Amino acid sequence: MPSPETPRQSLISEEVSSNAAPDNDLQAGTSKVRAQRGDPEGGKGEGGASRDNAGAPPASLPLAEMGQPGASEALDVPGGSTESAQSTEAAVPAEPAVPFDAKTFLATVPELPGVYRMIDAADTVLYVGKAKNLRKRVSSYFQKNHPSPRIALMVTKIARVDTTVTRTEAEALLLENNLIKRLSPRYNILFRDDKSYPYIVLTRDEAPRLGFHRGSLDRKADYFGPFPSAGAVRDSLHLLQKMFRLRTCENSVFSNRSRPCLLYQIKRCSGPCVGLIDADDYREDVRLAALFLQGRQQEVIARLTRAMEQAAENLAFEQAAAYRDQIQSLHKVQDKQFMESQREEDLDVVAVVADEGGMLCVNLAMVRGGRHLGDKPLFPSNAADFTPAEALAAFLTQHYALHPIPGRILVNVAPAEGEEGEALLAEIAAIAGRPVPVGLARYETHKVWVELAEQNARLALAARRNTISLQGKRVEALAEVLGVEAIQRIECFDISHTQGEATVASCVVWMSEEGKGGMRRSEYRRFNITDITPGDDYAAIRQAVSRRYDAVATGEGVCPDLILIDGGKGQLAMAHDALVELGLTEVPHLGVAKGEGRKPGLESLVFPDGREPLQLPPEHPALHLIQEIRDEAHRFAISGHRAKRAKTRITSRLEDVPGIGPKKRKALITRFGGLQGIAEAGVDQLAAVPGIGPELAEKIHAVFH
Repeated sequence: MPSPETPRQSLISEEVSSNAAPDNDLQAGTSKVRAQRGDPEGGKGEGGASRDNAGAPPASLPLAEMGQPGASEALDVPGGSTESAQSTEAAVPAEPAVPFDAKTFLATVPELPGVYRMIDAADTVLYVGKAKNLRKRVSSYFQKNHPSPRIALMVTKIARVDTTVTRTEAEALLLENNLIKRLSPRYNILFRDDKSYPYIVLTRDEAPRLGFHRGSLDRKADYFGPFPSAGAVRDSLHLLQKMFRLRTCENSVFSNRSRPCLLYQIKRCSGPCVGLIDADDYREDVRLAALFLQGRQQEVIARLTRAMEQAAENLAFEQAAAYRDQIQSLHKVQDKQFMESQREEDLDVVAVVADEGGMLCVNLAMVRGGRHLGDKPLFPSNAADFTPAEALAAFLTQHYALHPIPGRILVNVAPAEGEEGEALLAEIAAIAGRPVPVGLARYETHKVWVELAEQNARLALAARRNTISLQGKRVEALAEVLGVEAIQRIECFDISHTQGEATVASCVVWMSEEGKGGMRRSEYRRFNITDITPGDDYAAIRQAVSRRYDAVATGEGVCPDLILIDGGKGQLAMAHDALVELGLTEVPHLGVAKGEGRKPGLESLVFPDGREPLQLPPEHPALHLIQEIRDEAHRFAISGHRAKRAKTRITSRLEDVPGIGPKKRKALITRFGGLQGIAEAGVDQLAAVPGIGPELAEKIHAVFH
């Protein structure tokens, strides 16, 4: 299987030109048209300045004003130049009662590819779309009898339409995807799948390393995947270690080994770090592993069989037995891989399923080298009124604008027919740089894959419904216990340190929203606690609460419905004092004190008004919700503390050496594997590191001795 490469994507950036009149912009291949309600000619912009006055051009507006009149958008162009495309805009209406003049506006829209944004009177973006022909596409929204009630309702709310002209349909697709992710319009279906998918990486070092990779791909290594989950990658890595015994250690560790590690002892590595395997034999193992990852298992088995027979002829029976064990392991893998194709093909399977309540699930399964790698269910936002075919089209354009496109895409719902379906296929082909077949399964194996993806989508829908129902019951029970009407947002604080070292406070967020209740990782916060007595948890809690809600007290931040403090009366008292200072005592807050032996289920709820602590039964749903949030706050605090502590311990002594900056520290740690290796190195060894030299080497040696 060839190494997948992220498609070269040429994105668009918008900027408002202050040096050219609109007519000059159009001649340059971009368009900027202002359509103002009650001003068909678009004669005035913001502040009443005349647009016809070339001597007083409009000033550029900041990026943060995306979607507002005169706003500019800047999108990064990976691996390429930036193309300017100016937006067709409308001024904020002075009087919302004036209806949108669609006829006058449409006369100004060019017949070019681009992106359009429907915006209401409150300057909220309702919908983002793309078009091969902007005028033709936008005009279709203003017909008398619209077939979609959802779109008809949206049209009644339109106050203005902004458009952006692009050079090609592919650029329009990429810009549309970027705007949808950034603006989250109410009438767009939204897939929040921005994370990169993991790969297996095989480096091109003298002794290649097998490992886990997530992020951008380069040409310095071979990548196999993508995989739908990190677990699928790790399972494959464990399997490859058993069969081919390739190293997985980083180069800084590999180059500083003096004896084999534990992986060699348990037969998961052949010990190339200390020369326990011949270099040619190791390279052959690397070639076999690469063939296996490409789906060429039969070729791997054939090679191993020939090697086994040759070893037996040479009376090397131990070596022949090792080859035999490898062959048996490969056969076991094939037996487990029921979903195996006889062809070395790369394809994705996309199944869209909706339940009776209108919830949609898009299940993405990945097949690489003929091996089914697993699947991943996705639940889009704003999908209640969309058909499966519409959800499929939205997923294909949003997902493949960011991720590599395989050779074929199998779907369980036929793509739209006619011009709309052709446009979808053209968009995907433009991103991939080649035609990509998208359609229903024909072969038996493909049909089984699609059926399996559909079944897993239904199971994921059922599980999500159960989770939502359970979350609803839990938060209702908690509201009843506390005597409040409703709880939409809960925030929880915890402190982590090691005997006062690297103190970190965490604040995690739980939100109750229909269909989307749960932890909100994007809103988590950590606080590096300073200027307190080391180990003083009370002062740490007070500082964290003060810093978190200082903006809320001024009316700028989001105020929670409930604050949880991981701790007893002392921690809660400090949090209460901080809230008193900020004038936020009306926000309900309580402490979660651990029970005897810190055993789960024995927690007590501590109240700031001095009433007796409340201990809920271990099976109480409100307690389960509190435990879930408290445990997440604890995990988030510990992970932050460990990262801060590790960074301090690794770099602190080197930072004391004058002349040692980040690059030289990195070079030293890479060369010697860590502080211990640096401490054990002599002056001559230190001086041999690029950028160090004899004088600096003596200073480093003196610090450690």
